[in-house]
Amino acid sequence: MTNPRADRVRDVAKLAQRSARDRRGLFLAEGPQAVREALRLVPDRVVEVYASEACLERHAELDALAEATGVLRLATDEVLAAMADTVNPQGIVAVCRKLDVSLEDVLSRSPQLIAVLCRVQDPGNAGTILRAADAAGADAVVFTDGSVDIYNPKAVRSTAGSLFHVPVVVGQPVDDLVHVLSGAGIGILAADGYGPVDLDELQDSSAARRLGRAASLGEATSAGEEPPSYALEAPTAWLFGNEAQGLSEAELGLADARVAVPVYGQAESLNVGTAATVCLYASARAQRRNGIG
Repeated sequence: MTNPRADRVRDVAKLAQRSARDRRGLFLAEGPQAVREALRLVPDRVVEVYASEACLERHAELDALAEATGVLRLATDEVLAAMADTVNPQGIVAVCRKLDVSLEDVLSRSPQLIAVLCRVQDPGNAGTILRAADAAGADAVVFTDGSVDIYNPKAVRSTAGSLFHVPVVVGQPVDDLVHVLSGAGIGILAADGYGPVDLDELQDSSAARRLGRAASLGEATSAGEEPPSYALEAPTAWLFGNEAQGLSEAELGLADARVAVPVYGQAESLNVGTAATVCLYASARAQRRNGIG
């Protein structure tokens, strides 16, 4: 393709707008990493791939993957610039069908760790949390209603391909979501900078229970007690709130515990993406050390 003003080019470019994405059920994946993961893991969801010859020369595996699916079209840099949402396109763009699944589908897999985004608005933060959830081995990421669209081009880029790794649920009312998760035996932890429960203390308690189980059966210690529903090693859904306002009082009230990440230096608080990474890894570590995850 050589004409940046062609109708097909305009149709692709319109997917930068949420209204077009919602109407057509499609979104853009830009850059070699995202397109590679889409072609490798969900090739049936990839509708079209547009790439420059220079990009395919640098990434031969992308050429092979795209050719195998029969969706590749060569395009000039001018065409790709007109399609892409970025200022400096990376030479390849894929049009993909949306990936989100139902909450019922997630629960059918007996999830152990879920990240819940409550009114998170910044696409970069949303993508960062999803990427952190993927790295921590989470089973799903849920976007409550009022959160940013994870198919926003910036959010997709921020996931660095993790959007294609982790099941995503969108548009969930938080009250209904927590009710269903709690009914499925999943503990609800709220990440709250002013929470009365310290994340370090939760990690220490989890370690003590693990050591208690490893002790001789005749040894009576508090570490041998059954963990509470909000223990880190138990099946857990973490609630992460809005960047400026955090979790609302109503959202905090839905949680089994309000957990603060300790700040040892002079920073006032942590960015929601950073806090989410710390919390998710704390749960993942506890679950794996206790033979659950």
